[in-house]
Amino acid sequence: MRTTISKAAALLGAALGLTVAVAAAPPDGFRMGRSMEILVNMVRDINLFYVDEVDTDRLLNDAAAGMTSGLDPYTEYISEEDMAAFQVMTSGRYAGVGSLIRKSGDYVVFAEPYKNSPADRAGIVVGDRIVEIDGEDARGMTTEQISAKLRGEAGTKVKLKVGKFYGGDIVPLEIRREVISIPGIPYYGMLNDSIGYILNIDFTEDVNSDMRTAVMSLRDRGARALVLDYRNNGGGIVQEAVKILSFFVPRGTEVVSMRGRNLGEAVNFVTQSEPIAPDMPLVVLVNNATASSAEIVAGALQDLDRAVVVGRRSFGKGLVQTTRPMGYNSYLKITTAKYYLPSGRCIQAIDYARRAEDGTISHIPDSLIHEYRTAAGRRVYDGGGIMPDVRTEAAYVSRFAYLVYGKGYVFDFVDRYLRERPDLQLDPATFALSDSDYEEFAAFMADKDVEWESETKRALAQLKASAEAERYDEAIAASLETIEASLHDDVATGLQMYRQELTDLIESEIVLRKAYSAGVTEHALRNDTDVHEAVRILEDPALYDEIVTHRDTERK
Repeated sequence: MRTTISKAAALLGAALGLTVAVAAAPPDGFRMGRSMEILVNMVRDINLFYVDEVDTDRLLNDAAAGMTSGLDPYTEYISEEDMAAFQVMTSGRYAGVGSLIRKSGDYVVFAEPYKNSPADRAGIVVGDRIVEIDGEDARGMTTEQISAKLRGEAGTKVKLKVGKFYGGDIVPLEIRREVISIPGIPYYGMLNDSIGYILNIDFTEDVNSDMRTAVMSLRDRGARALVLDYRNNGGGIVQEAVKILSFFVPRGTEVVSMRGRNLGEAVNFVTQSEPIAPDMPLVVLVNNATASSAEIVAGALQDLDRAVVVGRRSFGKGLVQTTRPMGYNSYLKITTAKYYLPSGRCIQAIDYARRAEDGTISHIPDSLIHEYRTAAGRRVYDGGGIMPDVRTEAAYVSRFAYLVYGKGYVFDFVDRYLRERPDLQLDPATFALSDSDYEEFAAFMADKDVEWESETKRALAQLKASAEAERYDEAIAASLETIEASLHDDVATGLQMYRQELTDLIESEIVLRKAYSAGVTEHALRNDTDVHEAVRILEDPALYDEIVTHRDTERK
């Protein structure tokens, strides 16, 4: 028991970063020592006297997580067990067969084999069912269990028995695991004869090399302007953002600076290489999920008047995290600084705890918003996120369509659709579901259970409650009854009201299975209103110049 408690104390000390050999006691060392002793005593007594057997490591992990929970959303303890996932997130690499998986009935199925991955080369297609893995019956296994078995050291093999989507045969497979690199730039292409498009989804290691390749390739194909898509990009490595910025601004340009508690340790990031596209007009797409390093790229290009930013206010993450070793292969990811854009503004949301359901910043008091100026003198603001130069509306997604998709009905319909059309060939840019195809989907949904209530009906219920509380209920009862009688929250009505949204979801799933994720992106571009707005701006040089030289952003 003494050994267990000693280990617990050592681990707890490591989690707190208290290494006597390298760090002097803080000014209030007595209080720190007292707190440490209390925590160790708690671990000891819980371990000795709690009614059931306890896992000491779990107690310590919970304690470490509790220490960080009240700081900010990004400071966190990373245990040894969580390090693999953290490394995948920062590097974009892991060793496995290269496919997403999902649960379908009693079995786990392949949901998206990556192009040219070991799974793809082995002939795996979306919908193939894992019947047996390394000699174990896979029936009833969870996605987590299957994922753990599919991953492993590069060069090792995993043995599978797979129920094929087409034909249903049970096929034995032996797949050699490889290092799988998830591309930070999964798609780039031409929108028309002169405008290129690049989708950048993260800032993992060496994504700047992929960006360089994309820019040069599109330039060789005739691109004279670029749309850089940073929507839903949650960020990553800051140095990658700086390298990407160096492709578009002069060498020696300061693009971001970082300042922590010790102002003497401020770091200024300056571009180190000559740009490869110094004069290409740029439009950067952002939304409420554009964060961190993606905001650095968008905000720096805006502050330097180097690009037009189109979309919605970005997330507002202006905090910088570093990882520090805590011992026993565990780490602390801790916020150590804020970053500042070339204009001097920090786009960190003032109150990151208060956000709407979709992650957007709900309210920023005027007193907390400050004005800054871009290189050309345009007004930009801090207070939370990057405000676009040209604001667009977010695409509406109905609750009904969300439920139909979440229940797996789209997957199930596409399974049937493709089994009946095993030789279907398609062009992602032009593929469209026919009217008869959608009628087939409506018939498929006729007996499906979708319990939904429209936002309108929810609002009506709230209105009724308010009217009753304020004694307006009798005066407006007839009007409310008329409105309620016109609302039909049944499946047939939902299928007609939200036909376009459901059609888009079905088309995307079909394209994914025939043309991978890159095909899905290409397919989506034709109806992408943000992209259409970007093309409109880039095709009008006078408008583009007016925006980057004279147009102020909105205050909020």
